[in-house]
Amino acid sequence: MIKSEIKKLPHSEIEIKVTVAWEDWKNQIDLAVENLSKNLKVDGFRPGKAPRSYVEKAVGTKVLLEEASEKAIQKTYAELLKKEKINAIGAPKAELLKLAEGNELEYKIKVAVMPEVQMKPWKEKIKKINADYKKKKIEISEEEIDKEMKRLAESRAKSVTVDREAKKGDIAMVDFQVFRDHVLIENGTSKNHPLILGKNVFIPGFEDNLVGMKAGEEKEFELKFPKEYHEKSLAGNPAQFKVKVNLVQERQLPEVNDEFAKSLGKFENLEALMKNFREGMLEEKKAKNQEDMRNEFLEELLKLVEVELPEILVHEELHKMIHEFEGQVQSMGTTSEDYLQKMGKTVDDLEKEWEPQAEKRVKIFLILDEIAKQAEVAIPNEKIEEEMNKTLNYYKQVKDGEKNIDMARLYNYVKETMIHQEVFCVLEKL
Repeated sequence: MIKSEIKKLPHSEIEIKVTVAWEDWKNQIDLAVENLSKNLKVDGFRPGKAPRSYVEKAVGTKVLLEEASEKAIQKTYAELLKKEKINAIGAPKAELLKLAEGNELEYKIKVAVMPEVQMKPWKEKIKKINADYKKKKIEISEEEIDKEMKRLAESRAKSVTVDREAKKGDIAMVDFQVFRDHVLIENGTSKNHPLILGKNVFIPGFEDNLVGMKAGEEKEFELKFPKEYHEKSLAGNPAQFKVKVNLVQERQLPEVNDEFAKSLGKFENLEALMKNFREGMLEEKKAKNQEDMRNEFLEELLKLVEVELPEILVHEELHKMIHEFEGQVQSMGTTSEDYLQKMGKTVDDLEKEWEPQAEKRVKIFLILDEIAKQAEVAIPNEKIEEEMNKTLNYYKQVKDGEKNIDMARLYNYVKETMIHQEVFCVLEKL
């Protein structure tokens, strides 16, 4: 017979005190003998077949009983979770309270559980957000189209070398050196550096000093670095610049007309090109509008939720965020260690800074799960498998990519993602 007492603890943890009758755990001693004897060499017996007396003499009664109790705890704990419908997360912490052969086994388990999510009335709030967004007129203005056509023309501009003074809009190829107190700074030299004058991608005032210069001319001037400049030793401080203009090129933009549209490939005329851009921009604006609305849903729902977050869920989310960060940094061609070193931070610093965001992400996950339960959202297995296959087909193209996939984790991820997408659809229909 197994008795249990369950006590709720703060931060969505529970404590279970368990009593197991001798009759229900004594057979674990035989299993413990068998398991321990596998690592013992006993003359005349095969591994795992030595009698208890030999095993007990070799390891001691205490070790034998502890091995048996560990197996009993594993078995009865699993049975209790199923019987009491406890949704435990993470590894439990077990503490033996009573262990003696021929007597009841007593132990105590402390474990985190999926938290209870309490939602204040939320539907009217969501309905109001929906009503507000439905009032918004989503359209593309002629001004936006003209701006996009200009950007497209600029991306196809021709660069023609000219023998005249540089003006805004020109490309200037320059050599420059940067000095601090007339001493060349580290990495303060560049050769044939291209600049589109007027874009102001360099420090304020640098490009203005190039306007009016011709190829072959040199100039010296002093500027102050911005206070928020990324290099702290330069931020807010004056520096001296020596500049030589090697080349001045005029950017000649193509005329935006039917011929320009045809040069892009699939368009019969300018009207067709503009129609295509208008449709694409409208879809982007609709998607952005939907994203803004969904974010507003979440911000409102976060105000209406009451939940005690288990530390393990927050820590897992933090680790996920760190993993995402490492992937982003690697895509930039560096390592997270180098990146953090330049920032003067450690992973622990990031975790402390990101903990509020991790808590928010966990709450959002729990809110969407709770609404899914309330709305009885369910995704058929065949739909989940269909979506999984899209991921698997991608990884088939990557060498050994498919071998590294955890199918159970992928299934859960796809299922959760699809459920949460369906929850947003439910919210948008209110």
